[in-house]
Amino acid sequence: MNSYPFGSNSPKSFNAYPRGDFDIESGTIKRVRRSRISPFYSVRMIKSFSNRLRYYYKLHPLRVFFISLSFGVTILIVLSLYEHHYKMLSNYWKLDDGFDNNYPFSKLKNLVMVAGHSVYTSSSCGKVDKENSWFLESYQKNPGQAATFLAHIKEGIESTARDDEALLLFSGGETRKDAGPRSEAQSYWTVAESEGWFGKEESVKWRALTEEHARDSFENLLFSVCRFRELTGTYPHNITVVSYDFKAERFAHLHRSAIGFPESRFFYTGTPASPTSKQAALKGEALVRTQFQQDPYGCIGSLKRKKVGRDPFHRSIPYPNGCPEIEGLFRYCGVAPYRGSLPWAE
Repeated sequence: MNSYPFGSNSPKSFNAYPRGDFDIESGTIKRVRRSRISPFYSVRMIKSFSNRLRYYYKLHPLRVFFISLSFGVTILIVLSLYEHHYKMLSNYWKLDDGFDNNYPFSKLKNLVMVAGHSVYTSSSCGKVDKENSWFLESYQKNPGQAATFLAHIKEGIESTARDDEALLLFSGGETRKDAGPRSEAQSYWTVAESEGWFGKEESVKWRALTEEHARDSFENLLFSVCRFRELTGTYPHNITVVSYDFKAERFAHLHRSAIGFPESRFFYTGTPASPTSKQAALKGEALVRTQFQQDPYGCIGSLKRKKVGRDPFHRSIPYPNGCPEIEGLFRYCGVAPYRGSLPWAE
């Protein structure tokens, strides 16, 4: 009797009958029918899951409640974030559609901002250096005050003339009720025009514009950055601020830090106050600086009340429609620095 070893040399198995059920009487093969899933199977599964869930709820009602609550809150948060993101993109698309991606000053990369401090009220442009041609608050009624405004305008023009890629913005809203609905920014532009742009008309006038909604120094900076975005389609690479020399700390440190702009790309040019007002100006600046240290975004307390008082004509502020990428910065109010993403962050 031969014995066959198991393994690779063993003979192949022999299927006596084909696969399926073999009917001996008829000599045919009955094919196996595949079972079909009942259309009600999924319904039974759902009912089974529902019954298990109800049973679990009876055993652990509080646990099920908190799980359901957490799930609902998560859904709401996701939807709110999606809505916020959609609104930002919608504003961005509307902005681009409005300009057709053809910004009038797209080749300019740097911002020179002159902060306004008063409204020019004279009907004649021949007295721009006279105090009675400007609307002055009580603390501004000092000999030589008008000359300091001219110094700011001139310095802003000269700073722009030195940089072929700079856009000049005069910033300041309609802040004085008794001066009428005239803005500080438009006043400065008009004075610059009357002075022939201090000999720089050809190179500067075409790229000198206004930002006419700011009500304090922080808004001078933030609103001008947004206005730059409206005009160029991008955010400034470098920023130069022109104001009084005693305000350097406020602008270059407090306001710059509040918007998270890189220190290496921020420049400040200060001109002196009038000799008769210097001591009072330094004292007042120390108080305002302390207020901004406690309220960097000027959104609570005395700084907020001051802004409301500087909006006598209830002008609607268009920002941040023109700069949707920094909408979060406009909405933020807190003591700690804003932690959201910023286009100029290094």
